[in-house]
Amino acid sequence: MNSDVQIAGDPLAIPHLLPPVPAHPATVAGFAGLARSIAADRAAWAPLVRYDATTRWYHRLRTGPGYEVWLLSWVPGQGSGRHDHGASSGVLTVLEGELTEHVEGGPRSLTAGAQRVFAPGYVHEVVNDALTPAVSLHVYFPGLTNMPMHPSQATDAGAATAPPGILAP
Repeated sequence: MNSDVQIAGDPLAIPHLLPPVPAHPATVAGFAGLARSIAADRAAWAPLVRYDATTRWYHRLRTGPGYEVWLLSWVPGQGSGRHDHGASSGVLTVLEGELTEHVEGGPRSLTAGAQRVFAPGYVHEVVNDALTPAVSLHVYFPGLTNMPMHPSQATDAGAATAPPGILAP
């Protein structure tokens, strides 16, 4: 008696019958899903987090073809300065705590689980205005190569400019 595999052949031996496996996400929704899946794996990222009272701490968690993933910590009062991400799009996911995103339309509170998706040229400032530390995950596609700083919104009204920053996610 012949089995189905003997009659039809092993479908796993015929690659054209299998759906292609994506090498990496190809859409904004795919990158947002990647961020959610990394966020859900707390055991993989939580032991890496460090807090630094003098500067924001960041760690490149993963790279892939055309993207990179960064893990950042924020102690109370720390902020990014007003900036954009050059030619990169991105997904910001708050893993722990609360962050405030300052944009042209006003501040937005981002609590654990919140995601923000942005396109190249999107200007914002992220600050930990809370009394407890926060952790965030940032996916950039393509990888971050430029992070131009912008004058603070207060500068537009005549206040002092924000200090220039170094390239940091």
